[in-house]
Amino acid sequence: MIVDCAIYRDGRRTERPEDLSDALQEARASGDTFLWIGLYEPTEGEFDLVTKEFGLHPLAVEDALKAHQRPKLDVYEDSLFMVFKPVSYEPHSDTVTTGELMIFLGDSFVVTVRHGKDMPLASVRQHLEEQPEMLRHGPTGVLYSIADSVVDHYLVVATELGTDLEELEAEVFSPSSGGSRHTASRIYTFKRQVLEFRRATVPLAQPLARLAGQGVSGAVVPFVQEKSRPFFRDVSDHLARVNESVEALDRLVSDVLSAHLAQMSVRQNDDMRKISAWAAMAAVPTMIAGIYGMNFQHMPELHWVVSYPAVILGMAALEVLLYRLFKRRGWL
Repeated sequence: MIVDCAIYRDGRRTERPEDLSDALQEARASGDTFLWIGLYEPTEGEFDLVTKEFGLHPLAVEDALKAHQRPKLDVYEDSLFMVFKPVSYEPHSDTVTTGELMIFLGDSFVVTVRHGKDMPLASVRQHLEEQPEMLRHGPTGVLYSIADSVVDHYLVVATELGTDLEELEAEVFSPSSGGSRHTASRIYTFKRQVLEFRRATVPLAQPLARLAGQGVSGAVVPFVQEKSRPFFRDVSDHLARVNESVEALDRLVSDVLSAHLAQMSVRQNDDMRKISAWAAMAAVPTMIAGIYGMNFQHMPELHWVVSYPAVILGMAALEVLLYRLFKRRGWL
């Protein structure tokens, strides 16, 4: 469905267009006017009108309707098509969710298509309408503001993930809960969330580099003003910080998982040593009692008056000796 549709003239929002074709012709004729149409999970029928009026490429339209795209930048004859993956993070459930935001950019129009509940564009549009100097740059200003908003939120999510990872790390190295059987599954789940976040941020680096003029050829991207390169370069730098944070998070999660598994192995070895020590201590009196339980006729100790207390004292002394020996070696 169409969430919002407006004509912007000289950085100011004006009327809602009655006819898209007439409005587009007027915008192209005036030079300081452009259309911005926002759609949310449109159907094929709803998108047909926009496709015909703006001459959008069928491959880009197919991607916008089906979604499930990775961040990318495609340049067609009459428009530019860019895909973002906005991200949100729920700290209570440790869940990273991603949406999709597609932008069609032409000489005098912007069409945004949003899938998922992440990154509502109403706040971006409102912020832009409060900055007429940014809107005077036309569709390029809209593209920059959306890219800047998406990447800035990446920084927020990266910070929240880092905070939760610190808590998880403290739990792993805590003597009381580090050996919990649920800890490994929590670490693995967290690693999956970091991977989901990485899928949204890493592929975006190349499209932003092209917009910033940092690509291999350094050519100007069509429909984007060349003087906007420093602004996109700033967004690209912020994204580089995000990607560095994501890489660090991924490595640290792997290290935490390895440390947890090592701790579990050490604890199991300690338990086995304790069990072995107690078994050895139990074996000594069992062996002595077994010898005297064989009921042979010729056992001189059986007729001694002090046999019973002597054997009991001997077993007790051996037990104390073994206990002190194992305690000194850290087995108990």
